[in-house]
Amino acid sequence: QLQLVESGGGLVQPGGSLRLSCATSGFTLDYYAIGWFRQAPGKERLRVSCITSGGNTNYADSVKGRFTISRDNAKNTVYLQMNGLKPEDTAVYYCATDSLGAIVAGAPAYWGQGTQVTVSS
Repeated sequence: QLQLVESGGGLVQPGGSLRLSCATSGFTLDYYAIGWFRQAPGKERLRVSCITSGGNTNYADSVKGRFTISRDNAKNTVYLQMNGLKPEDTAVYYCATDSLGAIVAGAPAYWGQGTQVTVSS
């Protein structure tokens, strides 16, 4: 059974850092793209970043230069390193997988349960 489990969220002060992890199981991560999405209260879920099976990466303009996505296929895990966090980064963060096209379209079929990130002083 395909599963994605996020961890690493929490409360952090503005300017701080967090590293989110997306642990995967039930499929061979090597062959799949992974996307990170976030949803703030009352707002739509938006794609933050994605990484292809070949390691190519893409970022939303709002996080470019601050967030870094990476993957460790041997550990079946994808990471999202978040630096320079701002209050507007507060959201539930989800990882998801499907075809790259589905991820880019914002409609991947497989989602984790999400992890809360709160940026506040």
